Amino acid sequence: MQSSTGQPQHGTGDPAQPMAAPGQWSTGLCDCYKDCSACCLTYCCSFITFGQIAEIVDKGTTSCVVHGAIYIMLGLLTGCACVYSFTYRSKLRQQYNLAEKPCNDFLVHCCCESCALCQEYRELKHREFKSSLGWEGNLARHNQGVMLPPIIPGEMER
Repeated sequence: MQSSTGQPQHGTGDPAQPMAAPGQWSTGLCDCYKDCSACCLTYCCSFITFGQIAEIVDKGTTSCVVHGAIYIMLGLLTGCACVYSFTYRSKLRQQYNLAEKPCNDFLVHCCCESCALCQEYRELKHREFKSSLGWEGNLARHNQGVMLPPIIPGEMER
């Protein structure tokens, strides 16, 4: 279904359903200039960007704060927060059937953590997520204006 602006719309329920052509990222790995504010945030506070991405990819099962704290702790204790963050790139790719480009997820995060997080952030933004709202906020925004059928007492009970 498309809106009056020609943009694809979701039906009721889960806003994490794929919208773009399978296999294609909306932007390239090094297209950070396409969202300078996200790039600056990621450069200065990558744990915030990661936490926002992880909360949405996990569909709200764990909050942004928890994901960000784990990311910080792994970074401080091991220097390798990418060991945690690459798993969410894999989950994001699986949810949207995206290509594993330019190389496998671990190497992308290990060699270019900031670029990988920025690309994932832009991908969610392209799919109409506002990362700052978290999962619940995006779900509420998505379902705003969606009319559900009324519940009629006594109808089809078991």
